[in-house]
Amino acid sequence: MKKLLLLLPVLIFLVTCSSPDKKTQLEKLKKEHARISEEITILEKELNPAGNEPVIMVNIDTLVRGLFEHYIEVQGRIDGNENIGVSPRSPGVVSKILVKEGDFVRKGQVLAELDADVLKRNLKDLETQLAYVTDLYDKQKSLWDQGIGSEKQFLDAKNGKESLQNKVDAMKEQINMSNITAPIEGTVEDIPIKVGQMAAVGIPAFRVINFSKAKAVADVGEAYSAKIKTGDQVKVFLPDFNEEMVEKVTFASKFINPTNRTFVVEVELPHAANNFRANMIAVIRIKDYSNPSAISIPQNYIQSSKNEGLFLFIEKEENGKKVARKAYIETGITYNGLTEITNGLKEGDKIITAGYKDLYEGQIIDYK
Repeated sequence: MKKLLLLLPVLIFLVTCSSPDKKTQLEKLKKEHARISEEITILEKELNPAGNEPVIMVNIDTLVRGLFEHYIEVQGRIDGNENIGVSPRSPGVVSKILVKEGDFVRKGQVLAELDADVLKRNLKDLETQLAYVTDLYDKQKSLWDQGIGSEKQFLDAKNGKESLQNKVDAMKEQINMSNITAPIEGTVEDIPIKVGQMAAVGIPAFRVINFSKAKAVADVGEAYSAKIKTGDQVKVFLPDFNEEMVEKVTFASKFINPTNRTFVVEVELPHAANNFRANMIAVIRIKDYSNPSAISIPQNYIQSSKNEGLFLFIEKEENGKKVARKAYIETGITYNGLTEITNGLKEGDKIITAGYKDLYEGQIIDYK
């Protein structure tokens, strides 16, 4: 207890001594604040000696009406107007392949032969029989012309000859069906078969493409079925060539694919562009909206506020000064960075295109 009583005066002394130090420090800070404020005021007067409100430099653009278009963009592919997978008309083992990939072929040209040895032997037997019955017929006809022999003998000989002739023709047709021929004129692009392999009906053994007429093909979503029709203007962009062509829809299918809910759109391409490759990427831009007298502005000029909605700053003349005022707007479709303005702006309005991020309502502005 005695020790505590001895320590109490010491503590009181320390607290008493610390209070004046804090007061001194506070007074010092106040003086420093006053000094800095005075320096700020001096600098502001030097920068703006007339005491005017600061002016913000901006860029201005005057609105004019013009064409605004919206396009549906879908990724498609390049294809030949004639792109055919060629399969044999009868099954058989491949004995010869007479062309190679890249060869140009004519319509009807034989591309490959299937094994037809049995058929050819049968044909040889039939031709031997035909030669025999033809000789009999010729003799019987000669006798008949001379009035010798019965009519039945003549007709039997004639019927026998014609029957065998039909069998020979049918066998030749069957042998001819063992040849795989080109149905169109074009270039052989793919040969998935090999000699000795079994070729089946309905399974392509060759792919022949004719690019004298090329087209862009795309699958378009069902939602656009009412907006796209034959004759609509389209833009076809080829990324590989960095080239864009303006063409028209040549075919818009009336069939909706039930699997992916799309329909086919085709656009014929000019004959002069002969560097196309099958399945090359083609971006098809189909115009679905056009306004020849629209007010449209870059999308990034538009600002939004939770309470005020969409707006942008325009220039107004007030009391001989240029000031920034908010123009509240309603927007329509946006395409390729441009937004159509449906309400809130008119032709001749001067919109602020640079420096608008630092503006507030009524801010004095200027521009070169």
